[in-house]
Amino acid sequence: MTERTVRGRPAPASRSALAARATALTYLAVLLIIPLAIIVQDGLRGGVGSLLGVLTQPVARSALWLSLWTAAVMAVINAVMGTLTAYVLVRYRFPGRALLSALIDLPFAIPTLVAGVMLVVLYGPQRALGAWLGQNLGLQIIFAPPGIILALLFVTFPFVTRAVEPVLAALERDQEEAAATIGAGTLTIFRRVVLPALAMPIATGALLSFARAIGEFGAIVVVAGNIPLRSQTAAVYVFGEIESENQRAATAMSVVMLLIAFGLVLLVDYLQRQPHDA
Repeated sequence: MTERTVRGRPAPASRSALAARATALTYLAVLLIIPLAIIVQDGLRGGVGSLLGVLTQPVARSALWLSLWTAAVMAVINAVMGTLTAYVLVRYRFPGRALLSALIDLPFAIPTLVAGVMLVVLYGPQRALGAWLGQNLGLQIIFAPPGIILALLFVTFPFVTRAVEPVLAALERDQEEAAATIGAGTLTIFRRVVLPALAMPIATGALLSFARAIGEFGAIVVVAGNIPLRSQTAAVYVFGEIESENQRAATAMSVVMLLIAFGLVLLVDYLQRQPHDA
């Protein structure tokens, strides 16, 4: 019998352990659970029918759809380029590698408003690159969906790269070397040997970036503005409705965004719990 058991049963937790649990749970409740419960209760105050009535309005529906499809496009691009970046950082040694690795985390450190300003300075219609794209390719970046996607890519870039890096670094090279000895090319080795082991971290990173993109406001409001039915995303719609003192519409959209984000987080947690081959 150990010190942690009494007559075959676990010993009661010490006062310090109970105090630590109570402190952590209280902090979690005050910071997360209570605010989330309040906004969900307020959003559903008129019933699900009332919430759906708000969301079926053309402006609200357009804002939600714009947020979803731009976030989806961003997630696909991020999955590809984030994986490629992680592969380069892990498998190659080159001058400036450490600096590049540090720069990847920069979007986590700077205000997203700054990201929006950088894109406006680069792609604004009065700037050289923005004017050239508009005149020669007919492509408008600022105050249009392409600007939203670029802003989301900047803000969420680290998610996939940082999810893939540790898994890729831990992979044994035996199977890759064996495939190379029988004549398989680099691309074939990556597709048939490396990629299956990276599928889970790529998926989780992409889903987390999608969830993060749904609620992005700072960069979007600078790059896309607040133009209903054109460049207004769900988060910007909530801001606009709050300014218009239409709390009912703002909370209804907020509830939908919370449900989407929470569902994605649960899916990520489920995927991470699944056994997978290293």
